[in-house]
Amino acid sequence: MRILMAGMALVLTTAPAHAQRGTDPLAMRTKGSASAPITVYEMSDFQCPFCKRHVDQTFPILEKEYIATGKVRWIFINYPLVSIHPNAVPAAELAMCAGRQGKFWEAHHLVFRTQRVWGPLKDPGPFLASLVDSLRLPKPAMLPCLEKGEAVQEIRTDAEGAARTGAQSTPSFYIEGGLMAGAQPIELFRHILDSIYAVKTRR
Repeated sequence: MRILMAGMALVLTTAPAHAQRGTDPLAMRTKGSASAPITVYEMSDFQCPFCKRHVDQTFPILEKEYIATGKVRWIFINYPLVSIHPNAVPAAELAMCAGRQGKFWEAHHLVFRTQRVWGPLKDPGPFLASLVDSLRLPKPAMLPCLEKGEAVQEIRTDAEGAARTGAQSTPSFYIEGGLMAGAQPIELFRHILDSIYAVKTRR
């Protein structure tokens, strides 16, 4: 377990085109109330097995206990470790393109659920493209986004921002000034989030 505390901010340097039109570029991959006292940035890699373990085992509990109750605003940040996970970027592209159609989280869950299928493939593109039908997304919008790599710059910007926080592995979590690395158990999340919440809401 490694928890680093530092006064670092997660900053996205290059806003994508849709952000420049006045919309929040992170909104499509955010869960929870904008007024939640705690914000968590999850820096994740779709091909990372530890990220999948977090999504499968821990995130559903966090969503129920903290996000749905208004305590935490949760933001997903792409941090593909391409040197060891060559298919992470194509998987992130699918999720990001789906996000433009309002289905980021549905794609996020499906991509992680099928990780063991597309992860080892030499060319994961055809399989990932086949998930468009499973997500019931419009092909005229999705396929050009995937084929032209329209989300690649946004993914790259995410990764640069994650690296600036000091994150060196996935998943990593930037929580109100602190960086926590690894797919940690729910008990540790509860300890950290409850402690921060108590301070933030103290009267």
